[in-house]
Amino acid sequence: MTGSRAARLVSLLAFLLARAATAAAASGSRYLTKDERWMNQRLDHFSPTVSQLPLRRRGGSKSCGYEHSRNDRCAHDGRARPFLQDHRRFKQRYFEFLDYHRAPGGPVFLRICGESSCDGIPNDYLAVSCIAHHRTLILPPQRVHLHGRTRLIPRTPSRAKPLGSCAQVLAKKFGAAVVTPEHRYYGKSSPFKQLTTENLRFLSSKQALFDLAVFRQYYQESLNARYNRSAGFDNPWFVIGVSYSGALSAWFRLKFPHLTCGSLASSGVVLAVYNYTDFDKQVGESAGPECKTVLQEITKLVDEQLRLDSQSVKALFQAQMLKNDGDFLFFLADAAAEAFQYGHPDAVCSPLIHAKKTGKNLVEAYAQFVKDFYIKEMETPPSSYDQEYLKETTPDDSSSRLWWFQVCSEVAYFQVAPKNDSVRSPMINTKYHLDLCRNVYGEGVYPDVFMTNLYYGGTKIAASKIVFTNGSQDPWRHASKQKSSKGMPSYLMKCHNCGHGTDLRGCPQSPFRIEGDASNCSSPAAVNTVRERIAKHMDLWLSQCHKASESGAW
Repeated sequence: MTGSRAARLVSLLAFLLARAATAAAASGSRYLTKDERWMNQRLDHFSPTVSQLPLRRRGGSKSCGYEHSRNDRCAHDGRARPFLQDHRRFKQRYFEFLDYHRAPGGPVFLRICGESSCDGIPNDYLAVSCIAHHRTLILPPQRVHLHGRTRLIPRTPSRAKPLGSCAQVLAKKFGAAVVTPEHRYYGKSSPFKQLTTENLRFLSSKQALFDLAVFRQYYQESLNARYNRSAGFDNPWFVIGVSYSGALSAWFRLKFPHLTCGSLASSGVVLAVYNYTDFDKQVGESAGPECKTVLQEITKLVDEQLRLDSQSVKALFQAQMLKNDGDFLFFLADAAAEAFQYGHPDAVCSPLIHAKKTGKNLVEAYAQFVKDFYIKEMETPPSSYDQEYLKETTPDDSSSRLWWFQVCSEVAYFQVAPKNDSVRSPMINTKYHLDLCRNVYGEGVYPDVFMTNLYYGGTKIAASKIVFTNGSQDPWRHASKQKSSKGMPSYLMKCHNCGHGTDLRGCPQSPFRIEGDASNCSSPAAVNTVRERIAKHMDLWLSQCHKASESGAW
């Protein structure tokens, strides 16, 4: 054996050992990778190049008597120059995981990071690092992000599965690379330091979709350069998201069908809803008759105590900083709703039903649940519900202000109390939400739900090759597509604790187990059956995409 050949073999062996060590290290971690990468992203994908747009008269008949954009200047001859293209860019963070990639032609999974800081690629059912031997893992707390709030979920010890059990994990099964770009404005991908209402005007799902399209092309070109391929080569791409990012996944397939072979919209909230009363109705249904009745009684008692002595009842819940009664009541409603949403119905219902049967004070029993479970274990500070906190333009955690802006400007999802049989307080109504939007962002910020659904189609989305999945107990499922249509199958996972994103995260969603282990679900078969169907659709659509690419049709 020549020295050069031996050196190459040694280098190859070192590379393989390093790669194996990386996978082993990731196996017990919340993330597959946290290695940050960056690209330059355009700030405004809809900026005109030259404009014949009407100019608003500012008064007078003198030259340049009109309002112009910041890029306009009055010419010396008195004529207004046209609008100029906005060339501003910002740094967008992203992550890549290549351990399972069948390079160079294997598929690429574009996992969309939604309305939160994106700190890495989650080590869940989509792309899990396998563990070679059975052992018990003591996992660190898991940070979960949903609709602008960060939760720290405690994780119980997990019995690791052997290497062969990873055969059905999606990225490994398909030999896929996994890439995750961070949503504009969230985390470290903010174009502005000051999150004023004026600076938030480029925060929208439409801008985010173009970010994804540009990123997809950017990353494809980087793969081609890495493997020394021609510029026109395309790997098969598949887009995946959960919740709001699940909606983005479906909308990406709708708007850019030539850039992805298909999409998975897990708990994808594609329907913008102005008064989302079905959210509260599902909370009651998930609670069951006995627990629902107790929750309704607690709501009435709290409403009455607020009228008599608001500071005392707020102090009982460690929420005395919430001066606005609506903020306080929304906080209490969320505490119960998210227990069902994340697959913890017994955490809220068991102590309350016990308190009712034993004649204990129901408000104090609920306060104990809120403090122990929602505030302490899930690390949800009551102050995050304070409108004064939402008004801060440089908060430590900007996710709440950013997501509420998207709520107030585009999708609404106002979680108002139904007129009859409500679990939450009737004080959480449309006026509360509109007042919040006006108070936090000023006049003129309003969710045009009609136009959002007109643009995307809502649950009548006219697309193809999208899988929709939902958990039966999830209050958000009524904003998703729950009926199958041609080219867009929809599956409902039915079990006692099937919640938000169960197909990827397992259930209960907290504690979050590696591989999104379904053994904690009250019906593991319900989840595994849907997972098998997802894999079959992905297999078919990726193969069709590959054939089309070979024939030159795509």
